Amino acid sequence: MPDMNENPLMSSEKKPKIKVERKEGEPTAAFKGASWTALVIGVSAYLIGLFNAGMELNEKGYYFAVLVFGLYAAVSLQKAVRDKEEDIPVSGIYYGLSWFAVITAISLMAIGLYNAGSIILSEKGFYGMSFILSLFAAITIQKNIRDTQLARERD
Repeated sequence: MPDMNENPLMSSEKKPKIKVERKEGEPTAAFKGASWTALVIGVSAYLIGLFNAGMELNEKGYYFAVLVFGLYAAVSLQKAVRDKEEDIPVSGIYYGLSWFAVITAISLMAIGLYNAGSIILSEKGFYGMSFILSLFAAITIQKNIRDTQLARERD
């Protein structure tokens, strides 16, 4: 029985680590966590910045709609590209529309920021970076979900 004055953190006994079983091809928990963290940080920063911005409500609505459109378009494109890679049938129109939607969302953000006279240059950079971080994280999460599903189906 350990002494009452003994610090349990300084114990010399090493307990065996519990190893989490991961299937071949499945992303690590750290990578999944990093992807979700990036999405939460990107979207939260964007929305908090939008909430605190001194712009008109219709302008805030524009930037919010572009974010939602961009997130959906990025996930849709990732799925279409991945399906094509895995020889899952994807219609040419859907594949083309997915690319068009992502390019349009990024263009709308760039054009909106370029023409925004009510926000300073550093805020424009902030919105651009949080937008791109959010899109990248959404694509990564979709990839992680797909890789996990595929790895578990192999067994």
